[in-house]
Amino acid sequence: MGEWTDKTKGKVKETVGVATGDRELEAEGKKDTFKGHVKEKIEDAKRVIKDAVEGEPRRNEP
Repeated sequence: MGEWTDKTKGKVKETVGVATGDRELEAEGKKDTFKGHVKEKIEDAKRVIKDAVEGEPRRNEP
């Protein structure tokens, strides 16, 4: 799933867990939210690396 989906799903689970007193569901929601944030940071890093690589001149061209 995408980072937005993971974060949203996680927040819903966390909220329902808090409202119902289900600590396991609350923890699962926090895990999903964290997973979404990690995915987002990985995608950001990929973009930065790609931009850096594409911005450098090619070295093995004649």
